[in-house]
Amino acid sequence: MSEMYEFIDAQYAMSPAAPAIACMCRWLGVSKSGYYEWRSRPESATARRREQLKLIIRKAFDDSDGTYGHRRVWAQLARWGVRAGLELVRALMRELGLVACQPRPWRPATTVQGQAGPIPDLVNRDFTADAPGRKMVGSGSRRELHPPAPTEPCVIVSHYTALATLITRNCGTIASERTSSGIAA
Repeated sequence: MSEMYEFIDAQYAMSPAAPAIACMCRWLGVSKSGYYEWRSRPESATARRREQLKLIIRKAFDDSDGTYGHRRVWAQLARWGVRAGLELVRALMRELGLVACQPRPWRPATTVQGQAGPIPDLVNRDFTADAPGRKMVGSGSRRELHPPAPTEPCVIVSHYTALATLITRNCGTIASERTSSGIAA
């Protein structure tokens, strides 16, 4: 019944051209005297308690810089000695429009931003070797952008023997093929 009285009161307060209270009461099927009695009634103890809790919840939320959700606000109220149920805190935060904003976790930067330095040429463009296994160069996928498929080959070349070793990662098998250019296709 009080919902209808609240609706009448809200409509009458919002618009100066609202119908008369007697008409609205007649349309909603409530008595005009019941509306006026509801309006003059003092605020209930529950409504007063909810208003007090709203102030305390607002303080706890503001103290957390807007990062606490209803569970943490409820725990903060418990630490302060204020008794309230978890669902009541949730409902009051929703009425107040308080939504927690969780900050992103701090993550260290893996690379320093800016210009990349020169890449050193460790073999000085001399691919001849005096013994097997002295100069090994490799070629693989660009793993930082996308990982290779399980069967995608990775080529390791020894420039002394011109032996290309094709390594497939799916079974850990190694297939060797001697080529004329030194690189397996």
